[in-house]
Amino acid sequence: MLVVLFTLALRYTLKAARLPDIPLWRRFLPTALLLVAAGASLLRAVDVPEPAQLIAFPCNIAAIALAGREIRARDGERL
Repeated sequence: MLVVLFTLALRYTLKAARLPDIPLWRRFLPTALLLVAAGASLLRAVDVPEPAQLIAFPCNIAAIALAGREIRARDGERL
């Protein structure tokens, strides 16, 4: 399940990063959240699981939500 969540987050953040008509910070905010989540998850490798449990999942969900919002907003403007 976590692999599917990460793949979905990666797909949406890359799609949001390619949107040319929004400000740069809004384009890369989901990507930054995804990188924070990945960094927190890497802490599990050095036996520090607490930050990963507290930070990784919510950051992945926030990245998906923000990227999805930007994509839907752009698609709504095109219609």
